[in-house]
Amino acid sequence: MTLCSATNALGQSAEKNEWQKVVRDSPYWVSKGAFYNLKTIRRWVLNSESFCGNKERHILFDKSATFLGYVNDAGSSEATQIKLNRERKNLAESGKANVWVMGAPDVAGYPFALSCNQPDAQLAVSLDRYFGRDKSARLWGTWDGMRIGDTHNKVSLHEAISIVYKKRLNQGRISLPPSILATLAGKTLIESGGQKTAHSAADARGIMQLSRAALKDCGLSEKFHFHRMAQIDCALKLMEQNHRNLKPVFDQVFKHLPKNKSDQLYSLLLIQAYHGGVGRVSQIISDPAVQKAAQYFAKNQRHFSAGDIALGLVFHNLGREQLGFASLYYLADVAVATELACKTKPTIPGCK
Repeated sequence: MTLCSATNALGQSAEKNEWQKVVRDSPYWVSKGAFYNLKTIRRWVLNSESFCGNKERHILFDKSATFLGYVNDAGSSEATQIKLNRERKNLAESGKANVWVMGAPDVAGYPFALSCNQPDAQLAVSLDRYFGRDKSARLWGTWDGMRIGDTHNKVSLHEAISIVYKKRLNQGRISLPPSILATLAGKTLIESGGQKTAHSAADARGIMQLSRAALKDCGLSEKFHFHRMAQIDCALKLMEQNHRNLKPVFDQVFKHLPKNKSDQLYSLLLIQAYHGGVGRVSQIISDPAVQKAAQYFAKNQRHFSAGDIALGLVFHNLGREQLGFASLYYLADVAVATELACKTKPTIPGCK
């Protein structure tokens, strides 16, 4: 293990990978109900509500994503970590946590901590853009043989995605299941908020947050990088490639699941593949070195929701295959946003 440079005020050193031992020692059954729990916590963050009504706060949670407590931020990240570690120690001593691990500003501790301060989260505004209630976010145009709306009849981003999806499906250029449309709505809300000119620090671009490499793979020249129809078309093309690679791997392990659960799980994993790479998702399902969680969830699927399984596959492999907490939160965030989209428009394929 790599030792941190300093010893904390509580007299312990924070080691870079010590939190991973907590993950590795966790039985797979701790994932039961974890998806619901993590969605609840992330909903607080995304909507600045409940314990995250105060953004200058960190909340703590355990292996099942059960909320354990919070601390108000101090004047610096170092001072905040001292407060977090004191609360971790208190939670362990009171029996609310079975163990505690020292954290530092650049080192994860346990119980896990999550900042309430996520200034880019504006789901209500994003929903208005996505469904066209914000008229300035509506669009029309042409792209590669497709035409959507006109100057007098602009359409919402949701309608544009549905139109492009149906066009490419009818042309035989994609075979993605219709249920992907609900999860795709959640993905778009989380990643770009439906903003045409969204541009991340990692240089991901546009409403679908596509990297330069992805845009190049789709044959898009620089002037079309933020073209919304081109972005949708490119995203569907990339998801189709992921779908063709992931589906055979998925079916080998999870084909026996009830259809509704199988469809939900597959949509979540396909979106995770879009976020972190299809190779990474395929490995945690099929690679003998890291597939124990997948095998367990497949065998005991009746005890877990589709979300629990998707989240469990990531959680029990945190620190492997470059899977980090961002991957864990991404699944919950997309699910929260998808539920909001479905509440707004229950007829979207893939909504319950």
